[in-house]
Amino acid sequence: MNKKVLVVLSEWGFWGEELIGPLEALDAAGYESIFATPKGNRPPALPPSMDASYTDPPLGRCVVSEEMAEKTKAIDASPRLDNPMSIEALMPERPYLSTGDYFRKLEAYYHDLEEVTENKLAEYEALLLVGGSGPLIDMVNNQRLHDIILAFVAMNKPVAAECYGVTCLAFARDIRNKKSIILGKRVTGHPLEYDYKDGTGFVGADINIGPPPYPLEYILRDSVGPDGEYISNVGNRTSVIVDYPFITSRSTASSVLCGKKLIECMETGLKRYGW
Repeated sequence: MNKKVLVVLSEWGFWGEELIGPLEALDAAGYESIFATPKGNRPPALPPSMDASYTDPPLGRCVVSEEMAEKTKAIDASPRLDNPMSIEALMPERPYLSTGDYFRKLEAYYHDLEEVTENKLAEYEALLLVGGSGPLIDMVNNQRLHDIILAFVAMNKPVAAECYGVTCLAFARDIRNKKSIILGKRVTGHPLEYDYKDGTGFVGADINIGPPPYPLEYILRDSVGPDGEYISNVGNRTSVIVDYPFITSRSTASSVLCGKKLIECMETGLKRYGW
């Protein structure tokens, strides 16, 4: 059997290196990466992640190497990301409380969720959530994606998340108890020091929303609770934290290390790293 990993990307733009880093590690280790997007549309790479002259405002330096820019251009132009799986088609939608016959529909929802987990998601060894600004729009508060994350956690399989993709972990909660799945965990993610003051944009929308709509660091600090810890490692070139089943990656420069640690979780049983 092929070893498969489910890789979720935004339809509003992913950061190139945050796909390339883990993807190269998965390819080298013999895993088949199955790509998925919220509605099944092809995921685009964010233009700055293909520009080796791009200077990141908070860091005051170029964050895209010539090598990564070319690799991102290559995969963005290749057919590899064509025809991704549709999360909307794969996962059931939880009914509104105001829906007629609510309890019967809620029962059907949980039944369908169990069927998908057992018959579709169980074939994957791990889940990878690729970062960039795009996830702010269609991944972070996506109930169907939350249910995929919860399913992987329930199956005790690795869940890797990068940059703003880490926010999905904070919001993926069982609706019955609404407790954070990263409560008591150690995580990293986009720190306040890395947040733009202006210039947050997306592919497919000619808009600049200014700063990101939320400071991820604050959300993560609150979500892990008093027994967990948010670890920014600001000042270090990379920051990847493994607190199984979660592998969290701070931002672009940590992408290659994120891929390496994801492989170690699957191949060697790594349970803890970086704290």
